[in-house]
Amino acid sequence: MNQDHVDTDAIVPQRWLVTVERSGLAEGFMGAWRYDEQGEPRADCVLNQPAYRGAAIVLARENYGCGSSREHAVWAHLEYGIRAIVAASYGPIFFENCLKNGLLPVTLPAPAIDALMEQALAEPGCQASVDLEQQRVTGPHGQAYGFEIDAGRRQLLLDGTDDIDLALQRAADIDAFQQRQKRTAPWLA
Repeated sequence: MNQDHVDTDAIVPQRWLVTVERSGLAEGFMGAWRYDEQGEPRADCVLNQPAYRGAAIVLARENYGCGSSREHAVWAHLEYGIRAIVAASYGPIFFENCLKNGLLPVTLPAPAIDALMEQALAEPGCQASVDLEQQRVTGPHGQAYGFEIDAGRRQLLLDGTDDIDLALQRAADIDAFQQRQKRTAPWLA
């Protein structure tokens, strides 16, 4: 996505927001860019070009996922098959939604994004990788870029755990707290 400020309305346009489920959104992923008004694929959209089909990484520029807080934008990435996004910066709500839903948002400095973008555009279908364990993005020519991520968030992503899983793991502690609170502050119940 070789442009700045790709907003959540572009990532999943409103006409695909007919569900509160996490499924059924792959078709709408970048829908207004992928399809024309008659629903035909646009040849100029990178996602419709054979060299980029099946990609699991989105390479983007500044402020990716800005705009509204729709969680559907993250769900659309995941259902489409995207597992990581590498960008210079993100909309803050989108960034948090990625982490909470198991989509890895990697932030790299703009010069690194420029180098990766230049290679991706010059060599359609080239390969890159994102290694969460090593916290490294490796570009098509083997150049490696380290990235930072909160240690707790990193572990949750590596474990495939989300906030609900964490709460369920602490169910006994939560129940004990609630019982204690009923005894010590019954007016809250």
